[in-house]
Amino acid sequence: MAVPIYEFSCLTCRHTFEVFGGYASRDARQICPECEGTNTKAMFSTFAVTGGKASSASTAGGCACGGSCSCSN
Repeated sequence: MAVPIYEFSCLTCRHTFEVFGGYASRDARQICPECEGTNTKAMFSTFAVTGGKASSASTAGGCACGGSCSCSN
């Protein structure tokens, strides 16, 4: 089972850190490991998938960019 990784920013000291946990941890105030403050906010994060083989859709130019980038299909 995969555990989501949420990225947080401390609004007090501007430190960015990650928290492993379920969706409830995203909405809860987290303790900053740098200043130990609780004035934190979840950040919008992106994800990447690597190491997989290209599917027939992506080899036909069906990647997320619609074929407009220089990704290797």
